[in-house]
Amino acid sequence: MVNKSFYLKTPAGFSFENAVRSHGWYDLLPFSYDEGDRKLRYTFAVPGENAATLTISSSKERLRITAPEDLEKVAVTGTVRRMLRLDEAFDEFYALASSDSGLAWTANLGAGRLLRSATVFEDLIKTLCTTNCSWSLTRNMVSNLTESLGDACGAGFRAFPTAEAMAAKGPDFFRSEIRAGYRSDYMAEIAEGVASGKIDPESWLLSDLPTPELKKELLKVKGIGTYAAEHLLKLLGRYDGLALDSWLRARYGEKHNRNRPPTDRKIEQHYKKYGRWQGLALWCDMTADWFSQ
Repeated sequence: MVNKSFYLKTPAGFSFENAVRSHGWYDLLPFSYDEGDRKLRYTFAVPGENAATLTISSSKERLRITAPEDLEKVAVTGTVRRMLRLDEAFDEFYALASSDSGLAWTANLGAGRLLRSATVFEDLIKTLCTTNCSWSLTRNMVSNLTESLGDACGAGFRAFPTAEAMAAKGPDFFRSEIRAGYRSDYMAEIAEGVASGKIDPESWLLSDLPTPELKKELLKVKGIGTYAAEHLLKLLGRYDGLALDSWLRARYGEKHNRNRPPTDRKIEQHYKKYGRWQGLALWCDMTADWFSQ
């Protein structure tokens, strides 16, 4: 398949590398990041076809996107804009962070654009794969899902599976082949719900519900608890929740609590001044050493 390249203008202050490496999604299939060449590869399902692979890199104040020539430019740019959150404004967050010595760096480094997938469904299943386990187990589950059920493009790379592909399998498949453990029943039920239209994850991205009400909708999905719901909300552009897990609690203890386990209440009080941005403030604070200076 012949590829073509084109360019997409980025917002002022945008940092490609810091957006890609903002959290662990770049380390999960169907993403692949070449740190040496600073190129992000992503394969996604194309309705009515199989799959297509994009390669994205930074060129001055633009992104260079390489994609199969038969893909419509509008569809490609829409996918890239969504994944790298090019249309999301962070001015209010940066203004709050400017008076905080620990977070004043965020505006200069373009922090805050948490990488996300081409669909909310993919982000939902990946989030489920992060619950109550190590990162290596998360990577294994996501890799198994992609390699077992994802559509392949001409180059052999596979997309994350569609809800329909997952719904065709039962819990036993997710338990034995994906090694998803207790998540197996949830994977099967979520996939069936999305494939049948009972659950509509894509609508969450455009929902006008207040965040507490949207959170209630997410919590109705079996397998999604408080941490997972608040993590998903961040990927939807809602940063009210902290999405606390064991890693964040331990990291906060190292940085702000003399290596002692903090209470959740103490963490909440520390970031309370950030209001609806408190979840992003916590994340940037805890991952400051990940960002390219």
